[in-house]
Amino acid sequence: MADRVTVIGWDGSPLTAAACSALAAATLVAGAPHHLALPEVPERAERIRLGSVALAARRIAGHRGTAVVFADGDPGFFGVVRTLRDPEFGLEVEVVPAVSSVAAAFARAGMPWDDAQVVVAHRRTLRRAVNVCRAHTKVAVLTSPGAGPAELGLLMEGVHRTFVICEELGTEHEQVTVLTSDKAADRTWRDPNVVIVMGGPVGPMVTGVTGEGWIAGRDPSAVARGWTLPAEAYGGQLGEGETDLLRAAQLARLGPRVGDLVWDIGCGSGAFAIEAARAGAAVIAVDRDTQACTGTDSAARSFGVHLQIVQGDAPHILENLPEPDVVRVGGGGGGGRLRGRRPASAAHRGARLDPGRGRVDRPRPDGARLPRGVRPPAVRRTRHQGLDGDRTQRRVPAQRPPPGARFLTPRTVPVILLSYCAR
Repeated sequence: MADRVTVIGWDGSPLTAAACSALAAATLVAGAPHHLALPEVPERAERIRLGSVALAARRIAGHRGTAVVFADGDPGFFGVVRTLRDPEFGLEVEVVPAVSSVAAAFARAGMPWDDAQVVVAHRRTLRRAVNVCRAHTKVAVLTSPGAGPAELGLLMEGVHRTFVICEELGTEHEQVTVLTSDKAADRTWRDPNVVIVMGGPVGPMVTGVTGEGWIAGRDPSAVARGWTLPAEAYGGQLGEGETDLLRAAQLARLGPRVGDLVWDIGCGSGAFAIEAARAGAAVIAVDRDTQACTGTDSAARSFGVHLQIVQGDAPHILENLPEPDVVRVGGGGGGGRLRGRRPASAAHRGARLDPGRGRVDRPRPDGARLPRGVRPPAVRRTRHQGLDGDRTQRRVPAQRPPPGARFLTPRTVPVILLSYCAR
């Protein structure tokens, strides 16, 4: 095991005395090519080009001597320190900090960043990072090769955002570019880079709290308490399938969260879509009715949440939508058949619907039965493809009994909750 491991954060500024002292005693130095080219790196030291941090950690754990690991920005913020301190390697490290690349990027843009979401985009998490950018008004994305500004722009299709792209911060090749998300794929970008993604709604959710902040990211007190809001918040009486009890049951079952993409098929008034967005998820609301789409857009703006609204009939309108994490099937999606179809063939990555069980039905009153052989769509469990699917049917009160009524049994509707998620 290495006698001493020092992690040096590098932000382009001159190395500190502590960093120079650690380098002078180093017998092994790991880092990116521009780190290993620094004049302070001793000639006698073994050099490791840092690719996989885990592989480098194993090499350092077996090294007899003093090791130094370079990292861009703050090595403790989505950096190498977490991996090096993993019990698997048993390394005790000393850290020489530097300004994080996120802080440097916002400094170049002249903006505060205590209210920003920060995500890491690589090949496994790119889709979830994009979902955060869809749902939030200010996001910093730490990119990686194959998951950079161009890929972000392509996956943001249908959602307008402004990108501030900071390339090679702290070097002589540093460059800051501002453009719209649809233009990001037209250029080649140098690594490493940080992308600040801005835009979206400006409403009560993001402007309801004034004064000094107290927590990083979105202030939870800027959102009204409760999973659901009363019908009055949406301008009056909602449809039979959109009561607050029904929406609460749906939210509890589906559990939309930050990083998720929700399909709300048959969004109606948009109440469920808005409440899923209030939970931090990105939402695509689908309805065939023009008035429903217009009303949903207006309600979303009033609550300061961003929804991508798509008008059309299911299943055809679903073909080119990005991969969802959870799906809610309401009453305005078209009632069309989904026999043997995949709502988004490329996005589902092989998830199949049960052939012959593909009718999307609106919520039915208590006592109504589905015709023989007609079932709501169900996603097969495809564990070997990394997907878990689930279909649940429950009965929920459609309306509250009138005030003063003691013996009336509230009508119920069967609720179909269709969901799947990538494990």
